[in-house]
Amino acid sequence: MDKRSIENLTHHADVSEKAIERYLVERAIQNGLPCLKYSNPNMVGYPDRLLVLPGGSVIWVELKSKGRKPTKLQEIRIAELKAMGHMVKVIDNKSDIDELIKITRL
Repeated sequence: MDKRSIENLTHHADVSEKAIERYLVERAIQNGLPCLKYSNPNMVGYPDRLLVLPGGSVIWVELKSKGRKPTKLQEIRIAELKAMGHMVKVIDNKSDIDELIKITRL
């Protein structure tokens, strides 16, 4: 494997949706926050994770690979949740996760 292929693999491992999701879960655990995986086969398009906060609040988190955007159905679901007063974050990088964790501590 050449140097460029190794760099591409390393870069992908840092910006893939799975890597970003793993980082969110790690940071949530470090801060004592449950970070639940949301999956409902009958209701597709909802965000990937629920970050459970003290005081009875949750933040829905849709995770994407670096630079990717939600699908049309995901945009509809996010709009529905926001219209009901839920906080929803779409995150495609680790620094945004750090910011999210920071606001949960305020």
